[in-house]
Amino acid sequence: METKDRIKEGLAGKIVSWEEKTVRRIYFSVKPEDIFEVVRFLFKDLGLRFSTASGVDTLQGLEILYHFSFDQTGEMFSVRILIQDKNDPQVKSITPLFPGAEWIEREMWEMLGIKFVGHPNLKRLLLADEWPEGKYPLRRE
Repeated sequence: METKDRIKEGLAGKIVSWEEKTVRRIYFSVKPEDIFEVVRFLFKDLGLRFSTASGVDTLQGLEILYHFSFDQTGEMFSVRILIQDKNDPQVKSITPLFPGAEWIEREMWEMLGIKFVGHPNLKRLLLADEWPEGKYPLRRE
């Protein structure tokens, strides 16, 4: 069974949308509350490698993409979540599962104001100590 079919089967009921940009580049969306379970499945059950995550302020809300690769086939899977509440954006941290996600979550917290619940060390990473609290450089406003 192909990796994409295993994902669709294993995450049935959790996938909100699915988009195949190319044969080996696939994006799919899940609800923010499902992200930890989804990335755990990709890593533990399917053996995908967490590459990085990226965040962006869109017109609809704050979007996070979690990028995974399946090195045996060269496929890239990006899991997208949308946090619509820009006043109190929160999502469960994946750092307990991927210690390497610590810095990228800190960067998204600092630049976009997304709180990663359960993060072990959510503190400034890039901005000066004098930077005003509550001002997020990558926010549209």
